[in-house]
Amino acid sequence: MTDERTVFFVSDGTGVTAETLGHSLLTQFDTVSFVPATVPFVDTADKAQKIVETVNRITLHSGLRPIIFSTTVDPEVRGILQQADAQFVDFFGSFIGELEAELHHESSHAKGKAHGMREGGGYDVRIEAMNFALNNDDGAKITDYAKADVILVGVSRSGKTPTCLYLALQYGIFAANYPLTEDDLEKRVLPRFLANQQQKLYGLTIDPARLQQIRGERRGNSRYASAKQCELEVYEAERLFKAERIPYLATTHTSIEEIAATILHERGLKRRML
Repeated sequence: MTDERTVFFVSDGTGVTAETLGHSLLTQFDTVSFVPATVPFVDTADKAQKIVETVNRITLHSGLRPIIFSTTVDPEVRGILQQADAQFVDFFGSFIGELEAELHHESSHAKGKAHGMREGGGYDVRIEAMNFALNNDDGAKITDYAKADVILVGVSRSGKTPTCLYLALQYGIFAANYPLTEDDLEKRVLPRFLANQQQKLYGLTIDPARLQQIRGERRGNSRYASAKQCELEVYEAERLFKAERIPYLATTHTSIEEIAATILHERGLKRRML
């Protein structure tokens, strides 16, 4: 017997939507242990039946019914999945009927549309934004800041790069980032090329102890990763943010999704594509 509850994220597409919605619900049950399993491209009756057989075996052996989060569209596939000895959460069936009634139109019931692209435009924007983020990562290029929607600033390893990439991939936002150097922090003023774009700046900070841990994994036993250096840099960076009136956010206990959403909200930025 095990107290861990198996969770299946089942989709006729990539499974990203089922994962996102399912995880959002499961976070409300932090005293329960879950074992996740994502099963994408379940678009035939045979594939659905195999999932049912797997789920039923788990129920029999563990004594705990798995949970199935489904975004499958095909009625036959959904009907088979519902036969499993599990808690079946049907995201598609739960909402599509109400939307059809409100919109006075029937759903197309097309598979894999959760992350579809409208005439390819969304894909092109994301690729362009990703290239911009990579080319303008870590201060590698400072001549394109006029094209940026937002420029993240902060000490090294405070979460700037992953946030920029997430903003690009999920929202089509052109995000650059610049690591504040010791020289910048000692002068206690922004470099001129950043000061000229101040309305686009957003600061990221981090708990010094967490920063030391991250840097230690990268360059252990170095001055760069010492507790004293981490504390000094974080202190000076936050003082600079306050002096220059740059909004900033602590990333220590904040997810990438939350960081990105906060930046979008506070900077008034909008998603460029669906």
